[in-house]
Amino acid sequence: MADLSKVLGGPWSPPPEKRVAPVEDQLLDAMHAAGIKHTPEQVHIDGKMHRFCTSGKRGDAGWYIVFHDGIPGGQFGDWRTGLVANFKADIGRKLSHIEEMQHARRQAEASAMREAERVRKAELASDIVTKIWVNAGAASPEHPYLVRKQIQPHGARVTGDGRLMVPLYSADGELTSLQYIDIDGDKKYHPGGKTGGSFWWLGALEDAKTIYIAEGYATAATIYEVTGQPCVIAYSASSLPTVAGSMREMYGPQQSIVIVADHDKSGTGQKYADQASAKYGARVIIPPIEGMDANDYVQAGHDLSSLLMPTSDEWLIHADDFSAQPAPISWLVKRWVQDKALVMVHGPSGGGKTFVVLDWCLRMASGMPEWCGQKVRPGKIVYLAGEGHHGLRSRIAAWKHHYQAGSLSMWLSKDGCNLNTPAGYLKVVEQIRMLPSTPNAIVVDTLHRFLSGDENSAQDAKTMLDACNSLMSEFNCSVILVHHTGVSEEAQHRARGSSAWRGALDIEISIVPSKDGAPMQIVQRKSKDAELAETVYVELTSVEIPGWTDEDNQPVTSAVVVETSATVSVKKESKISSHRKTFENAWWSSGAEERDGQPYLSRSAMEDYLINKMGLSDASAKQYVKPSLIGKPIADLLVSEIIEAFEHGWLVVDEAQASSMLLRKCER
Repeated sequence: MADLSKVLGGPWSPPPEKRVAPVEDQLLDAMHAAGIKHTPEQVHIDGKMHRFCTSGKRGDAGWYIVFHDGIPGGQFGDWRTGLVANFKADIGRKLSHIEEMQHARRQAEASAMREAERVRKAELASDIVTKIWVNAGAASPEHPYLVRKQIQPHGARVTGDGRLMVPLYSADGELTSLQYIDIDGDKKYHPGGKTGGSFWWLGALEDAKTIYIAEGYATAATIYEVTGQPCVIAYSASSLPTVAGSMREMYGPQQSIVIVADHDKSGTGQKYADQASAKYGARVIIPPIEGMDANDYVQAGHDLSSLLMPTSDEWLIHADDFSAQPAPISWLVKRWVQDKALVMVHGPSGGGKTFVVLDWCLRMASGMPEWCGQKVRPGKIVYLAGEGHHGLRSRIAAWKHHYQAGSLSMWLSKDGCNLNTPAGYLKVVEQIRMLPSTPNAIVVDTLHRFLSGDENSAQDAKTMLDACNSLMSEFNCSVILVHHTGVSEEAQHRARGSSAWRGALDIEISIVPSKDGAPMQIVQRKSKDAELAETVYVELTSVEIPGWTDEDNQPVTSAVVVETSATVSVKKESKISSHRKTFENAWWSSGAEERDGQPYLSRSAMEDYLINKMGLSDASAKQYVKPSLIGKPIADLLVSEIIEAFEHGWLVVDEAQASSMLLRKCER
């Protein structure tokens, strides 16, 4: 027999058996890891719910359920904090698929038991708190907590041991819990009662001019006393959206709702107030001093009334007074991009609209003083880019090199989002708020990448326009929408989709692509507050980016917009059209490959077609595929955004061209 010790490097012995701690110890360790400091003294693994004290004081807020059959596992948690954690014992080996399924079933059973217990405790607590509340005496204005907060009781009651007591009601009017407030302000809820989404209110909600919502009792009392309008207590920042939803449902879309959140250092109050505002249309007010709530603000000597109810000027103004003072239009790019306005730039796919908008933005962000003879105001830009990030990166680099620009006051998004949804809008607003300063313009490129719904729907268009107007109001800036034109020839002068888009715009601009040797045209279709600007003629010039090379060590190029004249040189056939045909013929010749559902042509396949089908020399073929040689097929198609570099070749990214090629392929 062979001597295995030489192979194994020594005498063989089986691996040591893995030591597994008892299930009870594993459960206690898991509880400690989840943040439960006080764990049960004795653990029962019997599939039943057991309760224990988690605070070291009285009460049994802790609970656990662990099944003993099969793979020991279950759940544990803390009623007081809302903690719920799954538990699965380590048995020293990996579980089989069947065992994993059995464990998942046990977890579901534990969840059902926990929920049943929660409902039972809530029902029991509801009965108990009702008795406590009914039998409790009214709080005196001399209660130490009320005196310290300088507020009146407004229906609060007291416990037998002198604590202040306020109720929590569900939207259905059921008393679900009580909050007990110590003299020093420490707050606790009645054990087992439902608190999330429950609320109380001070004042009459019916026929209220404004309904205020605050986080705590003292802040709500202060707001009610200052405004004379009812104030609802949400009891926590996280409940603000739920309570705002209840108020909106109960009192309708026309009811004015104002959320007065605490100005926490963590930003928690602002976060949940913004969520409620975005979802239910409530206005948000936060004390301007960090660390203060509405009550703190008043006690520090500040005017809460002016903060909550600012005095407004007369709404109707006499025409003579209205016209007495000049109100000149403020511009970011003179005559083209108005300040604090909604602007749309549209054009066909690959027509150069992003190049034009990017040129404006980069001039503002770099402090360049002019664009095509018009004054440019320096400003900060937020560019919401929903696609083409690879190309956008090279365009910015090429522009900076071409104009020798320095640092840019500009930020770009990593991807798109549904801006006309509460979640998408909130994501954009929260990200912009984290910037060192607010933007002068926000670009949405392209519109359909940020729109949830149908651009042909007037209702969906309205939600997007509302989101844009909210951004303009929030950041006191302009919003520039980049959009496509229709497919048909007669639709090239207008934006694709609903007519609601044009009606809402302050400025509308068309990009007319270069055709038959004519330069690209920038045509202003609408300017609500000023005369239409004269058409500007531009062209794209290729720029080789220093230090940038592709996979084949070829220089990377992009294009920048430069002003030109309106001279038109008539040609029998557009050069771009000819290049399109050459590229498509090479694609068919090479087998009509696809990548990610788009036509793909490799560099070697293009060169092979040029040499073997068109009769070019090897040297000429290499010139034809150079991305830096404007006038040759690949460079012109790249600049026109018809193709894009990909792997060892190019993808067709022009929607019309790609669709045509793929459709013909399917028909073959």
